[in-house]
Formats: sequence, C-alpha cells, structure tokens
Amino acid sequence: MSKLSYLGVLAFILLGTVWLEIIMQAKVLRKLKRLILTLIPVVILFVIWDYYAITNNHWFFDETKTTGIILIGFLPLEELLFFITVPIASLLSFEAVRSVIREPAGDEK
Repeated sequence: MSKLSYLGVLAFILLGTVWLEIIMQAKVLRKLKRLILTLIPVVILFVIWDYYAITNNHWFFDETKTTGIILIGFLPLEELLFFITVPIASLLSFEAVRSVIREPAGDEK
C-alpha cells in the first residue's frame, strides 16, 4: 500500500475538487484550450525544475512511496501526475467560484 501513497494523495486532491465540475458547473473540462494552455507551461517549468533538483541532489523521491515508474530517466510518474492534477484542481476551484459570483475571466472580457 505504501507504494501507492503518492497516488493516494493525488486521488484525494482530485476527489476533493472534481465534484465542482459536476455540481458547480465549473466547465473546466469543456474549456480544453484554457486547460491545455494552463498545463503546458506548468508541466514544462516543473519538469525542468525537478530535473535540476534531482540531478543536483537537492531532493529525491522515496522509492517506497512511489510505483517505481520513472519517466525520461529521472521523473517518477507520480510527480508528473502531480504537475497535472494540482493545476486542474486549481482551475476547478477557480471556475467554481466564478460560476457562483458570475465574474468573467481575463480572456472572456
């Protein structure tokens, strides 16, 4: 079970916010362009950051808490999923609040 710890945290983050898409009509998943434009810079920046930090021994990932699937030679699968999950959760929260207060986003004015 401990090998799934990191994935468990990610699942908890998604479960805590995915209901906003359905109940609050956040419409994040229906605005794919905005979602992709949010994810691409985040993923690129943090993969570069992780590469630097891992290769310079600033940090590491506990192999007992991850699945052991390593991407591009250094990045645990869970870390990449973190870079995707957290921005999606943030967008879901942002869009849910916007749906309640009925305010346009910057690109909708």
